[in-house]
Amino acid sequence: MNWDQIEGRWKEFQGKARESWGELTDDELDQIAGKKDRMIGKLQTKYGITKEEAEKRANDWAAKL
Repeated sequence: MNWDQIEGRWKEFQGKARESWGELTDDELDQIAGKKDRMIGKLQTKYGITKEEAEKRANDWAAKL
């Protein structure tokens, strides 16, 4: 699924994001609002990973939806 679709249906996908990234809080998921760049930034911060790794994980997650 592409990120435009995810952004448009974010409320629907928040639960799946919570399952995949349990360290993200509900407030952080609300802040992400389905935007890929915000997701990548939060993943970097919470998990201490590089931007490239965060982008790979976010894209892998989106592809599974």
